[in-house]
Amino acid sequence: MSTLSLFNPVPGHVLTLDTGLIALPGLALPYAADLAQAVQELVHSAPWRHMQVPSGHRMSAAQSSCGDLGWISDEHGYRYSPTDPQSGLAWPAMPVVFKDLLARIAQESGQGPFQPDTCLINYYDEQAHMSLHQDRNERDLQHPIVSVSLGREALFLWGGAKRSDPVRTLRLRDGDVLVWWGPSRMNFHGVRRLEGPAHPLWGSGRVNLTFRKAG
Repeated sequence: MSTLSLFNPVPGHVLTLDTGLIALPGLALPYAADLAQAVQELVHSAPWRHMQVPSGHRMSAAQSSCGDLGWISDEHGYRYSPTDPQSGLAWPAMPVVFKDLLARIAQESGQGPFQPDTCLINYYDEQAHMSLHQDRNERDLQHPIVSVSLGREALFLWGGAKRSDPVRTLRLRDGDVLVWWGPSRMNFHGVRRLEGPAHPLWGSGRVNLTFRKAG
């Protein structure tokens, strides 16, 4: 299993990592403080929770959502809902700083404009990981996935269209952005673990923002 680091490229450069997968190292760094404040406000309205997968297992990463729809998982399966099942209320609106960052990513990547109606917010602590999976609960799979890393370094797993395909490990750090679409839209991916020292804003944890067009 090969490992690719995004640490050396100059922030603002666009790296092609696969057909339909690009990285923008450090692009979100100028938004770091505003993003941290926005996430804190969001999880005040829609607190972190550990979803249950259909098999009954509890996910190790904690989740929240914002936007018109929110991703949920329970014994009935994986799906999107306009309301938070924990409170019965609509999910909080997508913050302005999220939209500003998306506009910048679209400009730098050439893959926009992005029109997501949801952002899944994952929180990883020392014990958390995410098994290989596909993002396949969205209605129209032609829209790209935009993923923003905040906090500690993560070992991100990038596979192929089949679970049995070879897997590469990408070292993602604070502010790194990934965008995948088209031929890579259904590739398996996940998070093996966190590495590196504590982060000034996020401490021992990592937050991942995943923007999608779900409805």
